Amino acid sequence: MVQVQRNKRSHPTWSKETELISLEFELESPQGGTLYPQYAIALHAWFLDQVRQLDPKLSAKLHDNQQEKAFALSGLSGPIASSGKQLLLAAGETYRWYVSGFSSEVVKWMQEWMTALPDRLPLRQAPLEIISVAIGPDTPATTYKKLSQVEAKNKLALSFCSPTSFRRNGVHFPLPVPFNLFHSYLRRWNSFSGIEIDRIEFLEWVDKSLWITQHRLESAKVAAGKKGMVTGFIGSVELSFTKAAYSSPEYMGLVSSLVKFAPYCGTGHKTTFGLGQTRLGWQGETIKLPSSQQLLAQRIEDLTAQLMATQKRPGGDRAWNACEIRATILARQEFGESLQEIATDLEMPYETVKTYGKLARRSLKLLG
Repeated sequence: MVQVQRNKRSHPTWSKETELISLEFELESPQGGTLYPQYAIALHAWFLDQVRQLDPKLSAKLHDNQQEKAFALSGLSGPIASSGKQLLLAAGETYRWYVSGFSSEVVKWMQEWMTALPDRLPLRQAPLEIISVAIGPDTPATTYKKLSQVEAKNKLALSFCSPTSFRRNGVHFPLPVPFNLFHSYLRRWNSFSGIEIDRIEFLEWVDKSLWITQHRLESAKVAAGKKGMVTGFIGSVELSFTKAAYSSPEYMGLVSSLVKFAPYCGTGHKTTFGLGQTRLGWQGETIKLPSSQQLLAQRIEDLTAQLMATQKRPGGDRAWNACEIRATILARQEFGESLQEIATDLEMPYETVKTYGKLARRSLKLLG
């Protein structure tokens, strides 16, 4: 069961009408330790286990039954260095972690969670103490109705603090073009707000009425989710309306509402695994990813390509998915993880993971 906190740590509260909120966790690494590059999977699993212990039905819904998830998680923010093929947390340092909910059901559970929050967040060799929890500066407790009433602004800026990417024609699309940004936000808005917006008409208008006036972006490749890798972008973008947009003040207001929505829901895909973390405004510096995270992603990409070359029928998603999962297993083994740890993260039987690893090595051997 969830451990009831034994200290007198205060926790945030909000009204029962709240539908959106994001919490900022202050964490401390008492003795330091190492993390594996895909540690966001462990954060994701820990969060869902917290949900399960208080509300099993909601946990099942978030885990299995819903295409759009009403929560988003960041990675850890703080002094993280690469140590060989692992990540290194510094002893005594403070880290930040963000958890967002954007449906009344999830936000209601989050309020109960705050009263039963454990003292520690375990991350294998790097357990973290939970020092405090506060409502994030860009993400106050609010409702969709209030968001829908924000005043339209001519210039809008967003910053992407973790690798961000979209799926387009079966591949990653690492550019924040307005159509992709607002398609991402609108999907979640229509799923949870109860304020339905015509998707086709609005996105056609966005494509003609919004343009990028300034950007500072870098590409980033990272292993994300439970398999494979993602090519994304990190940085900031400023958007402005064309002259023709002013004839549609309702859509201009909706754009501003969706920009305010972005820090809650994140941008693009795999936002429940730390990707697409989004903040309002222009951030001065671009965040650098630890080299070990990028190296793992590159290794998974290389191994996937090699394994695809061994396929008798390389076409179609099935072959690609099989090679990608086997490449992920091999790469994570090379980076020092045990098969049992990999099986746990992938939610696959140990023997299956072991067999996939053997088959992958055998295929690579045939390539010479």
